[in-house]
This record gives sequence, structure tokens and C-alpha cells, in this order.
Amino acid sequence: MNTLLDISDVVVRFGVRGGVFRSAGTIDAVSGVSLKIEEGQTYGIVGESGSGKTTLARAVAGLHHASEGSILYRGKELRNLPETQFRKLRREIVMMFQDPIGSLSPRLSIKSLITEPFRIQGMTDRDLDAEARRLLQMVGLPPEFAARYPYQISGGQARRVGVARALALDPKLLIADEPTAGLDVSIQGEMLNLLARLQDELGLAIMIITHNLNVVRHITDRVGIMYLGKLVEEGDTDTVFASPQHPYTLALLAANPEPDPDAQLMRIELQGEPPSILRRPKGCEFHTRCPFAQARCAAEVPDWQVKGAAAHRCHFPSAWEENRMEKL
Repeated sequence: MNTLLDISDVVVRFGVRGGVFRSAGTIDAVSGVSLKIEEGQTYGIVGESGSGKTTLARAVAGLHHASEGSILYRGKELRNLPETQFRKLRREIVMMFQDPIGSLSPRLSIKSLITEPFRIQGMTDRDLDAEARRLLQMVGLPPEFAARYPYQISGGQARRVGVARALALDPKLLIADEPTAGLDVSIQGEMLNLLARLQDELGLAIMIITHNLNVVRHITDRVGIMYLGKLVEEGDTDTVFASPQHPYTLALLAANPEPDPDAQLMRIELQGEPPSILRRPKGCEFHTRCPFAQARCAAEVPDWQVKGAAAHRCHFPSAWEENRMEKL
């Protein structure tokens, strides 16, 4: 496969206000993230609220400015790309937002909403009625939905409308921010199956931003685990789920409902709340919450260690396994 998106050492920095007309410095909401997404691949970014996953996605989509690093799309540098040039790429890189109803203008019909990308891109030669029928059929909605308005459809239907709108211009990369948030479990499954089908039919690459590990397990090829704006574990999804090496990954998995009742999971509890990125802990930034932290963790930043088809940043990746064996 060919690399579609190559993110290298990306930093997204924001200014912080300390009062009226006074700056209190800056914070790095995303700090040195590197990953690759291949053509036709699904990549999941997972983490707690505030981990920086949505900020990273918005930087890829050109909605946030990346302060440092490189974002290559098909070999073209996106960082610092003028908006006039980035606008052309919005046919290929699209973002589906988390709030399905709130992201749809209540004043526009479904037909107007899903065909709006053609008008924005100045594609005046399209038959918008035909395009609306095509897009609605693509996402499994009947053609009469074209005449409806957002208040007349359910959350699941609104999510499908969002997918139709996002795919109107046949993009190559779809960024889906929490695509199943707020949906019933059965509707979540339908949405994931829809995305998987469209990926196969259209050759899409999908970047999924979520805190739902069941989504990641169901649909992604690779996964990155983010904590305080940094990746702490990354690799093949099956490998990460079968043998998590970072305690944070383990904690996320342990808190997730396990479909196998006979599975033996190491149950660990995170200590306290995530620290503020205004006052990042020294050393391994996870050590303030890690039940296996040692003195080295508070002093040294861990390097990446590769194990099989995944990699992690932890000084003592086997500590939790040793703890589990002691309790057996």
C-alpha cells in the first residue's frame, strides 16, 4: 500500500490568556505526534477527553494550525499551506463532525445540505437532484429524505446525512470524529458497517477519533493511543488489543465491556484525574496516575520500544503482567 498521510513530530500550540489583554503563555495540545495512514486503511485515535485526538484531526483537516512538524498528504506538505490552496484539497480530505444535528443547518433541506459541497467548490455543472439521490442511496436513505429538514430526522439518520455530505466529492481521506457518539448500540453497529462498506466500495482511508474501544476493535486496521497530546502506544489493532504494553492502554481496555465472558483481564484503576497540560509532569507524563510507576518514571521520558507489530513508550511494560502473575 502507498502512504496517504504521513504525520511527523506534529505540535499544535495554543496561546493561553491570563487576564484582559495579558498572555499567560502557551500550551501544546498536541505534542510531537507521528503516525502514517496508508491508502484504504482505517486508523483509530483513542484517548480520554482532552487527550488531543480531535485537535490532531482538525490540524490534518486544516482547521487548526500545526505549529511544528510535518503533515504530508500524498507527499504534499499541508502545514502552513495557504487557505486558498488548502481549499482545493477539501475535495480529498473531509471531516465528519461529532454532533450530527448541530453540524447541519436547520434552515437547509437535506438535499441542500448534502449537495452544498458542489456549490462551495464551484461545480455548477452537476445535476443536484441526481447527486442528492445518488448520495442518499449510498448511505441507505430513501430519496424522499431530500425534501426533509434536520429537525425531521433521527440522530442515526442525521449521522448518515453527515456521511453523505462528507462523501459528496469522492474524497480519499475521511476524518470521522466520534462517529457513533450518542447512538444506541444497534445503530452504532449499523453506522460502523456502513463506513466499512463505503470504504471497500470507494477505496477510502478513514481516520476515526473516538474514546469507544469497541469501535476501534470493530473497524480499524491500526490504532494510536493518546495521552496529554502524545502517543503512548501505536500499532496493529489486533496486536495492541491482544497484548497491550502501556498501562494507560491496559486501563482503557479494562474499563471497556469485554464480549468474551471467559476473558482474563488485568483490572487496574487510574489514580486521579489527568494533569493539566499547563503543568505537564516531568519524565513519563502518565506516572502520576500509573499504579506501576517507579522512581525512573518521574525522571526520564521513555523512548519508543517496538514489540512485534506495535510500539509503546513505557519504561516497565511488563510490570502489570508481573503484578497479575503474583495475584494468580
